Amino acid sequence: MRILASEVKDHIGEGITLLGWVHRIRDLGKITFIILRDRSGMVQLVTEEKPDVTVESVIKAEGQVKKNDKAPGGVEVLISRVEVLSRAAHDLPVPVNQDPKNLGLDAILDNRIISLRNPKILSIFKLQSNILKYFARHMRSEDFTEIKTSKLIGTGTEGGTGLFPVQYFDTKVYLAQSPQFYKQAMVSSGLERVFEIGAAYRAEKHDTPRHLNEYVSLDVEMAFIDTEHDLMDLEVRILKTIFNGIRRDNEDELSQWKAEVPNEEELNRIPRITHDEAKEIIGKKTGSRVFEINPEGERILCQWALEEHGIEAVFVYAFPRRKRPFYTYPIENHKTRSFDLLFRGLEITTGGRRINEYDMLLESIERFHLKAEDLSDYLQIFKYGCPPHGGFAIGLERLTQKILGLANVKEASLFPRDRKRTRP
Repeated sequence: MRILASEVKDHIGEGITLLGWVHRIRDLGKITFIILRDRSGMVQLVTEEKPDVTVESVIKAEGQVKKNDKAPGGVEVLISRVEVLSRAAHDLPVPVNQDPKNLGLDAILDNRIISLRNPKILSIFKLQSNILKYFARHMRSEDFTEIKTSKLIGTGTEGGTGLFPVQYFDTKVYLAQSPQFYKQAMVSSGLERVFEIGAAYRAEKHDTPRHLNEYVSLDVEMAFIDTEHDLMDLEVRILKTIFNGIRRDNEDELSQWKAEVPNEEELNRIPRITHDEAKEIIGKKTGSRVFEINPEGERILCQWALEEHGIEAVFVYAFPRRKRPFYTYPIENHKTRSFDLLFRGLEITTGGRRINEYDMLLESIERFHLKAEDLSDYLQIFKYGCPPHGGFAIGLERLTQKILGLANVKEASLFPRDRKRTRP
C-alpha cells in the first residue's frame, strides 16, 4: 500500500512503498540521498546503490522507515528497490528545487508547465484552492445558491466596452465581463441569494502588475438589502471565514511566503469612508488636489487605515455616478450606493446596490447614452418585478496576490492571460 511522504513518520520500523518525483539527488560516493516529493510534501530516501534516476523522474520506491533526527522531518527511508515509472530529461528549462526568487517572471511564465512543479510556486495554488473552498462554504452557510452562467453574451450589460469579440457560428458574440445580468436574473427568479465562481474577461490594454485580461471572479448577489453597507457587512463575514480557514489549513504555505492574514478583530476594524473623504486623505498626504483615486492613492489609503485602525484595508463608498455602471443605485449629489474594498494597497472588490425600479433604470440607460432596445433581455428582469438587491465581486488572483505579498498578479494565475500571453 502506498504511503504519502507526510505519513512516513507514523511508520518507523515498517516497510513501505512511496510514489512521487525525484526532487533532489545528493551523491556522496558510498551513499546517495534522494529527496522524494509528492502531493503531501517531501521525504528523504537513502541507498548505497547509485540509482539510475534524474531530477523530476517519477519513481516507485520501496524500503524501511528509520528514525533520523538529522533528516528532514526526523525520518528517512532505507530503500531496497527503486522503479522508474517515467524518466525526466536532463535539460529542465527552469530549476524546480531552488527558490524561485532567483527566476524572472517571464522565465517562470514562459516555462509554466515546469515551473509549477517548484514547491514554493505550487504553494500559491494550494492556498488559492482553500480561498475557493472557504468562500463557497461561507456562501452556503448563509443560504446562497451557487449558479453557473454562460460566458458568451450578445451584448455587454456595462455598456459594451472592453469586450472580447468571439465568432459564434454566423454571429459575433462577446466574452462576458461578469455574470452581472445573470446574477440579477436569478435573484429576481426567487432564489434571492446567489453566488458564482467563474472566469471573467476584460479587453483592456493594460500591462501592469495588477491586471489580467482573464481572471477568476467570486461573484455575490443578494436581495432585500437597504444600502451598500449590508454588502460590506457580508464581505467582512466572508473574509473572516476565508482567513480563518487558510490560517488553519495553510500554515506551511503562509510560512513559505512569510505571510500573515488579518484576524477577526482586525477585520472588524476595517474603516468605511466616502469617496470624497478618501480624496481628502490622499490630498493631505500628497499635498495636491485629488480628482481620482489612482493606484498610488489606493496604497496611501491602506497605509492610512493601518496607521489609524490597525488593518491595511479600507472600504470606500459613495462613488460618483459617472464612475460606476448605469445599473448602480443613485443617491443625492450625483453619488451612488457603491463601494470598493482596498486591501494592502490594491482594490480587490467592487460592488454596490443595483437599481431595481424599472422606470429609474430606463432613465439611467438614457443618461448613460445607451439604448433600451440593446438591453431588452436585461430590462425584463425589472419590468416584471425585482426586489431591492445588490452584490459585489472579489478578484481571486488579486486576493491571493495580496495575502502572499506577490509582486505581480500574474503569479497568482495558473496560466495567466494578458496582452502578450496566450500560452501555455
